[in-house]
Amino acid sequence: MERTDAEAPGLLKPGRGRRRAEDVRHATLTAAAELLLAEGVHALTFSKVAARAGVSKMTLYKWWPSPGALAFDAYFNAFQATLAFPDTGDIKGDLTTQLHVFVDLLNRNGSVIAGIIGAAQGDPDLAEALSTHYVIQRRALAVERLTRAQQAGQIRAGVDLETIVDQLWGAVYHRLLLPAQPLTKEFIDQLIANLFQGVAPGSLDSTT
Repeated sequence: MERTDAEAPGLLKPGRGRRRAEDVRHATLTAAAELLLAEGVHALTFSKVAARAGVSKMTLYKWWPSPGALAFDAYFNAFQATLAFPDTGDIKGDLTTQLHVFVDLLNRNGSVIAGIIGAAQGDPDLAEALSTHYVIQRRALAVERLTRAQQAGQIRAGVDLETIVDQLWGAVYHRLLLPAQPLTKEFIDQLIANLFQGVAPGSLDSTT
């Protein structure tokens, strides 16, 4: 027998009585993520999420300023662990691992992520959430890892680490949003190889 949304794991069954805020939030984010991946950001509404999660629509209005902001929160909650940045002591290996995982995620859910980025252009609440809770935080994690690599002598002193973030992740987003060329792991490997021709210790000596 097909399972209904109300019976799905993580979704709240209707009933009386006060429910824990964390349970309501978990059910809401689970339902929003399911709808986001199935239908895209533009189809996600508070009414649909509330019905699927078994929560009050007024609760969603209280916690999220717009459906776009809820969509972003659901996306980040679903994929935060996937996007973790490793630190094995080998910066080239760690960049390769993280960006390979990121490319896999984009190749599975690229239309959703592109939809969130596009929707943010006309939704100030979503744009603020995307910038504050995703872009700025993920840039900081990348720069933090690159800083440790620079301190360990794996990246030449004086290299601007923020620019490295733009060179690598910016190139990935470019292929996602302007798909003239495929987004592949081979592309990532070439990006990293090209980067380290310029930022590795001694790289300038080979060009003189």
